[in-house]
Amino acid sequence: MNDTLIDVPRGLTNVVAASTALGDVRGQEGFYHYRQYPAIELARDHAFEESWYLLLNGELPDAEQLAAFRARTAEARRIPDQVRALLPAIARLTAGDALAGLRMALDAVAAADGIRPVYDEKPEARLADAVRAAAVTPVLLASLHALAEGREPLEPRDDLGHVADYLYLVTGAEPDPDRVRALSAYMTAAIDHGFNASTFTARVIASTGADLVAAVVGALGALSGPLHGGAPSRALDTLDAIGTPDRIDEWITQTVTSGGRVMGFGHAVYRTEDPRSRMLREVALGFGGPRVDFAVQVEERVQQLLAELKPGRELHTNVEFYAGIVMELCGIPRAMFTPTFAAARVVGWSAHVLEQAADGKILRPSARYVGPEPVRPPVLR
Repeated sequence: MNDTLIDVPRGLTNVVAASTALGDVRGQEGFYHYRQYPAIELARDHAFEESWYLLLNGELPDAEQLAAFRARTAEARRIPDQVRALLPAIARLTAGDALAGLRMALDAVAAADGIRPVYDEKPEARLADAVRAAAVTPVLLASLHALAEGREPLEPRDDLGHVADYLYLVTGAEPDPDRVRALSAYMTAAIDHGFNASTFTARVIASTGADLVAAVVGALGALSGPLHGGAPSRALDTLDAIGTPDRIDEWITQTVTSGGRVMGFGHAVYRTEDPRSRMLREVALGFGGPRVDFAVQVEERVQQLLAELKPGRELHTNVEFYAGIVMELCGIPRAMFTPTFAAARVVGWSAHVLEQAADGKILRPSARYVGPEPVRPPVLR
């Protein structure tokens, strides 16, 4: 046995695996930030591209820098012709699963662009790869969604910002400014959130010196797991299953007592209200309507019931609960809820890849062996 091994909690809970200057999540305070700025304030008051620029460059852009960055990201949205020709086959193979299709399509973009391992690239080239991956991802997702619905994908528009262009590509409608602001708030709030499973996966892959897209595709694989991504649509499914206010108590009680989980409640890190949920509730209330009123009713009553059914456990809504409401109000179909999250989070993944690549140290933990002691294998006669 190696006496230098250090036992850690299952799931690496509270284990510091690396250092980062990109941001932090303070679960006890209900607060998180991107570099030196509170993330929720950025989501409320700033364009998506500003936080994108901040993570890549360490500071918020001035007006001239923002205009130049928007022009750069708009140019990076273009899908290579070779990849565009492959998209119908990818859409058929993945049966309308845009995230599964994205993994294949991003790898194809990397091949078409000749993206090299970060180990072999200078910082400027790595940065270009990061911009390219995050810029083309929403276009690939929207294109795969359109093909799955039997529609011809739309071309990205240089006259639209990143979020507005994505909304246009997904819905096919001229983007409404109120919806763009609402979706931008959600997507900005989703850019980064500590060393979650997908972000850590991206950093592990980047630490090997692999190319940036390989790390992003690995992160997408982690996100596909039900314990990590996919809850926004499930939280909305919960509202549909409850149906009317008079069924809230019955549905929640039955679900909890039978061992089921009420989607959209509870978080692995926050012990207070998820700040993203609080912000998205405000966004939803700005739209108003019966759907929003019902969601607020469900939230209030679920928290009361959970306090009775699970005394001592304080459970609040997490980001997924109101994320589904906001995306629905913006015209995003449910099949694209988690892909929309991924379209935002790829910015954070890419920034983490750059940071890890600059560190240059491979992440190579050890495992404690708990199987039988080695013995000499029997010889067959």
